[in-house]
Amino acid sequence: MSFSSEVKKELCRTESFDRDVLRAELYGMLLFGKAFRDNQIVFTTESSHAARRITMLLENLFMPIIEKQTALRPKSDEMKLYRISLIDSGECRRVFESFGHSAGEVTLRVNRANVSSDEQSAAFVRGVFLSCGSASDPMKSYHAEFCVPHKNLASDLSNILREVTECRFTPKTVIRGGNYVVYFKGSEQICDLLTYIGAPVQAMEIMGTKAVKQVRNNINRSVNGEVANIRKVASAATKQLEAINKIKRTRGLESLPDDLREIAYLRLENPEMSLRDLGANLSTPISRSGANHRIQRLMEYAGGQEDNHG
Repeated sequence: MSFSSEVKKELCRTESFDRDVLRAELYGMLLFGKAFRDNQIVFTTESSHAARRITMLLENLFMPIIEKQTALRPKSDEMKLYRISLIDSGECRRVFESFGHSAGEVTLRVNRANVSSDEQSAAFVRGVFLSCGSASDPMKSYHAEFCVPHKNLASDLSNILREVTECRFTPKTVIRGGNYVVYFKGSEQICDLLTYIGAPVQAMEIMGTKAVKQVRNNINRSVNGEVANIRKVASAATKQLEAINKIKRTRGLESLPDDLREIAYLRLENPEMSLRDLGANLSTPISRSGANHRIQRLMEYAGGQEDNHG
């Protein structure tokens, strides 16, 4: 089950005994649904939970005759599309007008009389999300959106979201495929949105996933740093060994001063050892910089001018 499906499943478990709050939620589902006119009301969804939710709300608030249809989505053997519609035009008009709309409206707008309180606004946005909302898997990205077919409705929804003072939402809008997409980026905004509309468990899921990703990224950075250091030490040690072996072949290590001969043998025996450890394991221990100085002198003896960063 997708993350969006989990969100909608949780939203559909929201309980309220306030008739106006339930009306506001139903209003959001219908207004942003497939069709909301005085002679046609249709709601389509891929969520079986949302389909049951709108059926329950319609039956409890209006008791109309409802037609329910289920079909497989095109190009999908598993994803079902649920269609909930009112089959009587008179009942469509009754529901349409009960929310303050009339047949003469040129374009649909949100009737703010249906969302006149904070509780009603939250329920309304919950209904809108159940109708046209989605949220991406937090393991992949932080993105939530409402895909709205009408410009004015997208504008009204954005304004309602910006008026939620406790959350300070900053939705953005883009046109995609002829629809107006009101969207959020960023884990904090999306967590606030889900909590606001009634899905705190899935909001916590985002926060938990974010924490796991941060730990994983920190570990990866640490491991990558260690690997880079190991490669750096190995590369420097390889050059040092080449120089020492060159001296061994040409002049012989016995030709070296005592201090250089000792560190040369130690390096040959311990090719993986860092300069700090080389200095610490000499008969008379010296610092890392002291070991580096001796190695540089060895490189000069070998006739090499390579930089050493081990």
